[in-house]
Amino acid sequence: MGNRILESTEVLVTGGAGFIGSNLIEALLAQGNKVTCLDNFATGKRENIESFLSNPAFRLIEGDIRNLKDCKEAVKGVKYILHQAALGSVPRSINDPITSNEVNVSGFLNMLVAARDEGVKRMVYAASSSTYGDHPGLPKVEGRIGKPLSPYAVTKYVNELYADVFAKTYGIELIGLRYFNVFGRRQDPFGAYAAVIPKFVKALLDHESPVLNGDGTHSRDFTYVDNVVQVNQLACLAENPEAVNTVYNVACGENTDLNELVEGLKENLSKFDPEVAKIDAVHGPERQGDVKHSLASIEKAEKLLGYKPSHLVKQGLEEASEWYYKNLK
Repeated sequence: MGNRILESTEVLVTGGAGFIGSNLIEALLAQGNKVTCLDNFATGKRENIESFLSNPAFRLIEGDIRNLKDCKEAVKGVKYILHQAALGSVPRSINDPITSNEVNVSGFLNMLVAARDEGVKRMVYAASSSTYGDHPGLPKVEGRIGKPLSPYAVTKYVNELYADVFAKTYGIELIGLRYFNVFGRRQDPFGAYAAVIPKFVKALLDHESPVLNGDGTHSRDFTYVDNVVQVNQLACLAENPEAVNTVYNVACGENTDLNELVEGLKENLSKFDPEVAKIDAVHGPERQGDVKHSLASIEKAEKLLGYKPSHLVKQGLEEASEWYYKNLK
């Protein structure tokens, strides 16, 4: 069941020029699907989708989910929507809550309306582990959440609430995937809001000390992007009514603290550049809105979707380190 894939169907990937979106498109095209990509290139990168442009099964719509007309154009003739378009980052949402809300809430609502009006079979959307907020329990279980700790977390929780209402009111099939710290090829190491792994990799390859927020004991359930590609497809293909109109954790069920993460990256990158082994991390202040520990229970996704992570952290770091070394040097 864990290897069920989408084949010979029509799929829309919103945010398809982004890190996760472009990985989804790559897999879907390789499996013989027709794929539409909707992206406004605010955070997505053209080079992420460049290799798809010559593929007759690929269609690019340069548009914005904040514009209902663009959403309606993008959903035409598609069977499944993989909704990845969002403005990520807790610090970004703290600095500019209005734009985060416009994209993540109003944009999401536009996609729901477009999907409803087009009669799309199912929309699978990127939810977030930030929804667990201040709930202290570990591992995180889907039914128990706390209060959000950032505007970003509020927007992603609102997505779940809207999805629930649309499923009940209009009969649309919706599945939310609460991603836990996804990493891997094409994740952007540049910019103020770069995720922690590519940021650390870039520092190490530049022979600079990575800066850890706090004492390095913050821990996360780091999830390699191939796991995310797998579970998006399983969510599209789930037939059990109990598996639909709900949310799932997408993670590995293992947590790694930042100190361990840096050591793992040093070990992998020093295979390509021995100098990396000599670099030590430095510690900065803790980051506002950060959760101290994050660890997912993946039992629900295993049971109802047949999800089994293909990559645990160790293997994911090996593959990601090699990709970054080849592509950042």
